[in-house]
Amino acid sequence: MPGERLRVEVQGRSLDLSNLDKVLYPAAGFTKGEVIDYYTRIAPVLLPHLADRALTRIRYPNGVDGGSFFEKNAPAATPDWVRVATLPAPGSSKGRETIDYVVADDLPTLVWLANLAALELHTPQWRIGEHPDMLVVDLDPGSPATLRQCCQVALLLRDRLLVDGVHAYPKTSGKKGMQLCCPVAGTQSADVVSGYARRIAQELEQAHPQLIVSRMAKNLRPGKIFIDWSQNNAAKTTVAPYSLRAQPMPAVSAPLTWDEVEAGAAGKRPATKPYTPAEVLDRADHHGDLLADLLTPGPEVQL
Repeated sequence: MPGERLRVEVQGRSLDLSNLDKVLYPAAGFTKGEVIDYYTRIAPVLLPHLADRALTRIRYPNGVDGGSFFEKNAPAATPDWVRVATLPAPGSSKGRETIDYVVADDLPTLVWLANLAALELHTPQWRIGEHPDMLVVDLDPGSPATLRQCCQVALLLRDRLLVDGVHAYPKTSGKKGMQLCCPVAGTQSADVVSGYARRIAQELEQAHPQLIVSRMAKNLRPGKIFIDWSQNNAAKTTVAPYSLRAQPMPAVSAPLTWDEVEAGAAGKRPATKPYTPAEVLDRADHHGDLLADLLTPGPEVQL
């Protein structure tokens, strides 16, 4: 019945789950119960990427066809066992000096968030109290460019970054583009990391002007791949690996192998459609965490 609650124990924490039959992805009939099940099962590979990071959630209480809202502050009635970190709020649209962020370090917190219809999980490139330990570039195709061209640019980026000893790891955005994530030293400011990403993007734009654009102006993007280096700004977040996305059909920001990116560049999958939750669970069972190396510090970068 609507409003019915189910009390469960998750690693010693009591949670009340509600409206498990509520459909959050109408085109697929995918329910809140299935969202909670996905996040529970993917938790072993997801949680290390959320640990010690201030979490921004995008909530869809009435499903992906209903309204949504970004949530940074811990909501009312946050359980006392949920970790909350009070941090400065750079770029706050509401003029706040600090925000009480939720930090999803454990499975009970992840299940609690899924029960709130927090479908999308976004994190900054830094751990709490530290400098950025990850460089992220977002590859955004301007129509009629597609994920195939994103894969081509990803390969160019991989090879250029490797010249500087920076290892890149690919994932789909879960929507139309993809991202490259690179571990860095964690000893440099966001300005330095962002400046380096911008320089590399500009280099590749100059070398491949028919394929790549590094400037923000949308009128420059049709038919090209925009390398969004600004993701490394201290106020920015990026969708976490393994997070669901609010698409008509359930989709996931899915880690990829470089073999798959090469296949995508040749016109094969992943250039066809996003990975589903079931596919990502199967991939995690088969591959483990393809982004595990992001958890180990990388090199310093140079402006």
